Amino acid sequence: MRISESCAACLYDKQKNKTSDPVYLARVREIIETRGEADSSPYLVWQFNRLHEELFGKGADYRDLKKAYNDLVLSMEDALVREIEAADDPLAKAFVMARIGNYIDFGAMNHVDEGTFLRLFEDTEMREADKEVYASFLAECAKARNFLLICDNCGEIVLDRLFIRELKKRFPRLTVSAMVRGGEVLNDATGEDASYVGLDREAAIVSNGEAVAGTIYGMLPEAAREVLDEAAVVLAKGQGNYESMSGQGRHVFYAFLCKCDLFTGRFRVPRLTGVFVEEKGA
Repeated sequence: MRISESCAACLYDKQKNKTSDPVYLARVREIIETRGEADSSPYLVWQFNRLHEELFGKGADYRDLKKAYNDLVLSMEDALVREIEAADDPLAKAFVMARIGNYIDFGAMNHVDEGTFLRLFEDTEMREADKEVYASFLAECAKARNFLLICDNCGEIVLDRLFIRELKKRFPRLTVSAMVRGGEVLNDATGEDASYVGLDREAAIVSNGEAVAGTIYGMLPEAAREVLDEAAVVLAKGQGNYESMSGQGRHVFYAFLCKCDLFTGRFRVPRLTGVFVEEKGA
């Protein structure tokens, strides 16, 4: 997804909020102004993070926040499972819950509020606007052998596990993999986080190889490329995965909450609306 000027300005402002160091900000501006047409926001942020580490050392540590949100959603699991199992369509219910989990985003959001997150579970019905894409998703899964979930944030991955469990009940032939980040970046999920919440019990975990908050094909290790290339159905969670994967000619389903002006404007929905998008590719 090409970076608009408004998005570029937002990226710069977020770095300016981190530090007023003129050397750092000058180099950030240079990265933004010399970006390639195919460069995505996650790729630029990856460059910013490397620069920040070069000049100042490691950035903010999100490990305590990641554990806190993983533990919060784990504490909700029994009640959520009861709601899923009582639903007319447990898979649809689990999907909506997993998408609600995308709220826990310390990159796109200036402030993540636990109360707001919990209130989102007051409505776990699938939107009418999602139903056509959901029907297509089910049809693709029915004829597929390999499924790949590209994960996003901690806390959210607990809900992803519940979704995958229901997916495997509906389509027992599916072999399921889950791709996570290859290093610590914001509150995004790594292999260690996936093991902590038990996601590795439901899916084969594959690393994207880098501490990058997106899925950039050219940066993937060979094993991750193979999993992505061989997956008959791909579901990518979160704005960062959409930004880094859309427009690449692949058939991908995307699920996320619209958390910034770029996405609310693009999809013409209010902030924190969940969307389900199918990009059919070339």
